[in-house]
Amino acid sequence: MKKSLLLYAFILIALLNVYTYMFLSKEVEYEQHRYEKTTKKLKDSLNSVTAKLTDANYFSLEKNENAQDYFDTSGSEKTIQYEKLIPYVKEKLMDLNSNPKGNPYVGQDQIGANKFIINKVKVLNHRWIIADYSDGEIWGEVLLKYFVNQDETISFEVIQSLLYQKR
Repeated sequence: MKKSLLLYAFILIALLNVYTYMFLSKEVEYEQHRYEKTTKKLKDSLNSVTAKLTDANYFSLEKNENAQDYFDTSGSEKTIQYEKLIPYVKEKLMDLNSNPKGNPYVGQDQIGANKFIINKVKVLNHRWIIADYSDGEIWGEVLLKYFVNQDETISFEVIQSLLYQKR
């Protein structure tokens, strides 16, 4: 009876070991498969986001080599680095928000009690800027032309402005 009890215990322990080994090896395979699947999905998402960002930045001075070359011509005495020009242009345009009647380059006169100020600016190329403006209640967008003068000042000109309807 002792021998058969030991035999049953040995068989039971052997079966538990085989079961544990199979369970753990399958779990490792499952986790590896899940990791690979998740990694592939994340790479696809990252590639998708990168492609969308590249498309969104297609119209920007940072990505437009022809517009960059405009500031780096061999015939001129001075060259302007576009990396420094973009924040400078944005700063000069945003500084005009302090005007008591609002920013003069939104292309709109003051409608209510609040003045129109520019909120966001994107330099599209060596000549154009698009900007978002509002007075807190009414929103709009403006397309501007900008020029870098000989004395390195910036001048602006409104091309087109539009207001969105109130909601």
